[in-house]
Amino acid sequence: MKQLESAGKRERLISNPGIHSYQHQHAAHCESGTIANLLRHQGAAVSEPLAFGIASGLSFAYLPFVRISNGLPLIAYRSPPKSIIKGTAKAFGSRFRFETFRNAEAGERRLDELLAQGTPVGAQTSVFWLPYFPEEMRFHFNAHNLVVFGKDGDDYLIGDPVAEEPQRCAVADFKRARFAKGVLAPKGLLYYPVQTARSTITPEAIRPAIRKTIRNMAAPIPLIGTRGIHTLAKRIGRLDPAHEQSSPFIGHVVRMQEEIGTGGAGFRFIYAAFLQEAAEIASLPVLGEFSERLMSIGDAWRDFALAAARMVKGRDKLDPPAIAALLHQQADSEAAFFRDLGRAAE
Repeated sequence: MKQLESAGKRERLISNPGIHSYQHQHAAHCESGTIANLLRHQGAAVSEPLAFGIASGLSFAYLPFVRISNGLPLIAYRSPPKSIIKGTAKAFGSRFRFETFRNAEAGERRLDELLAQGTPVGAQTSVFWLPYFPEEMRFHFNAHNLVVFGKDGDDYLIGDPVAEEPQRCAVADFKRARFAKGVLAPKGLLYYPVQTARSTITPEAIRPAIRKTIRNMAAPIPLIGTRGIHTLAKRIGRLDPAHEQSSPFIGHVVRMQEEIGTGGAGFRFIYAAFLQEAAEIASLPVLGEFSERLMSIGDAWRDFALAAARMVKGRDKLDPPAIAALLHQQADSEAAFFRDLGRAAE
């Protein structure tokens, strides 16, 4: 998600000790930001990149049989929903409780109970029903994670990781966001830590996390990892420039990359930051070199998005084969990167 500005009063609600001691921190991605904020509240030393990397959040999937908006396919640049939460919690020896509900009333009562106990709570929501999002950014995406840290009158106090400031959300709006229907329906999901064993990541946890990411990206399945990027590139290369659905399809690829879940370039930058931290934690300075290399790959994802966006907006001629060629190049670059990273992390 792109950065949000506060849509109401600008003061930090969390600075009022009568409301809560929860400390909101802005993040690049909702799930890694949410789990990092929840664990920091428990005293863990965890940054967003560390959470993302230790949970092996970097991935790619092109799933044409899953339709999320206007009949367009799911294109994911990260591991499945909740995997970052669970992976980070496991690395810190933290036990989380996950609760879903059959009806909105039960879900609201449970959330209020937890807040009354002073427990910040993670929640899965639909972006479309969160009114503090600008209208142009509100779409039917049901896997947006955030922290609810208090209630003030008829408003919940929200620590949305993609917003710089805490937000307010009316009870009725938040109920709709938690119980939206469709793909990845949240079913009122709430989650919170009940026990955390460690406050830091052990050096021994770094190599297995990196190796898992490598397996994700080198998966022998044509829809996953670097092979999945090639498959998507082939699909784009077959598009007819004159067909009315070709431009929206390419625009959807860019939107999934740059707006929904941070996407291709953003996740590469987050993982590059993880490699920098991992180099110190595990005393593997070579990982710093891979961090710089991955930053360059992330820059190339941004170049791809810019070229595609110019075509979609009519500034350049729509040329699906040219866009496909850029994607094939990205797949080849990442295949080489993760092959070399695997050798370094043995």
